[in-house]
Amino acid sequence: MIAIGLAVIVFGIVFFLQGNSIVGPTTSFMYSNPQWIVNGEWIAISGVIILVVGTGISLRHPRS
Repeated sequence: MIAIGLAVIVFGIVFFLQGNSIVGPTTSFMYSNPQWIVNGEWIAISGVIILVVGTGISLRHPRS
């Protein structure tokens, strides 16, 4: 879950930056699109939640 959380955070950041016209091809439907700024923020927040849950689970159940 930790790896999935990190991947979701990275995707959220990339989508946020594309919405702000910072990265990505100008032909992308996400480029300079204010809706993807909001979507990217929520995707990154979801990734943080997944990361925290994954970390909590791994700390509660240490591997033997």
